[in-house]
Amino acid sequence: MPGDLDAHHAARIVDANFNRAREGLRVLEEYARFVLEDHALSREAKELRHRLARALAHVDGMLTAQRDIAGDVGTRVRTPDEYERAGPRAVSTAAARRTSEALRCIEEYLKVFDVDAAREVESLRYAAYALERRVLAPDDARRAFAEVCVYVLITESRCRADWCRTAELALDGGAGALQLREKTLTDRVLVERATRLASLCRERGALLIINDRPEVAGLSGAHGVHLGQDDLRPAHARRLLGPQALIGCSTHNITQVEASLQEGADYLAVGPMFDSPNKAGHPPAGPGTLIQAAACTRTPLVAIGGISQDNAHVVLAAHPRVVLAVCDAVVGSPDPCGAVTGLRHQVESARRQGRAASGGARC
Repeated sequence: MPGDLDAHHAARIVDANFNRAREGLRVLEEYARFVLEDHALSREAKELRHRLARALAHVDGMLTAQRDIAGDVGTRVRTPDEYERAGPRAVSTAAARRTSEALRCIEEYLKVFDVDAAREVESLRYAAYALERRVLAPDDARRAFAEVCVYVLITESRCRADWCRTAELALDGGAGALQLREKTLTDRVLVERATRLASLCRERGALLIINDRPEVAGLSGAHGVHLGQDDLRPAHARRLLGPQALIGCSTHNITQVEASLQEGADYLAVGPMFDSPNKAGHPPAGPGTLIQAAACTRTPLVAIGGISQDNAHVVLAAHPRVVLAVCDAVVGSPDPCGAVTGLRHQVESARRQGRAASGGARC
């Protein structure tokens, strides 16, 4: 059993870190609320803060009694970078790091006098890690996109079932990105739908891209926008959405590929690979164009247009690291989850074989 002095020292440490963790969670809550404008994430941060308060409520009086601000040598310790923050994202990153460190301290020192509370704080610490990953996900979008295997276009008129349920099932199957592609919805309905999908994608650790409409992407909290050849140029979309947004461009030949690269696109959709109702008026560019594009850039490439379970292997043979963008093959399927899973397994297998063929290097 710990002595009174041991419990006193442990309680002081728990008290200091209790305050630090609550403050850090509040900073994350405000970032989610005012910067990301994500109600679900803001609420999650708030609930986590209240869970922490409840976990320590029975010892709160004891902690307060041990508090000695005047005698705390740490209040006079400063580091130069404490006052350097490049922007809201840097503020939230520092707060997330501070929160996880504080929760670890609380968990460890609670073991001195309250093991049950320590177990609860351990659970809170893992929840805080998950929250941090989702809150900061928008700024990791480019890195995340490079790992996407299947990118599903959600268009209600092409969905066999309810559009939102279809999106959920696509995510269940492992879709790493969704694109909301609606040409006829009113602006109000489009923003509402995009906001709903953005929240769903953040919960599942996936990316959401909005077709054509950078202003809708910005209002909804989506990760970026996909632009056609007749839409705004990437530089203009970047000015609207900021430096962290994902900007994708449709290309149909190598000249457009090279132009979009010069304009700063984060990824290039090349297609159509095959005849596709979504690409009416564009003759198939075919896997040959994909091979040409892969030869001139390491920017992520997306193959799009008429891709199915039956012909995906042709596309993957042309470029094993390609992302497969699909619409009807998933949203028109009676089993969207299974359709995505099958395509994802094909991509993962092609990437493994590509790495093996190149001696382990990323292909």
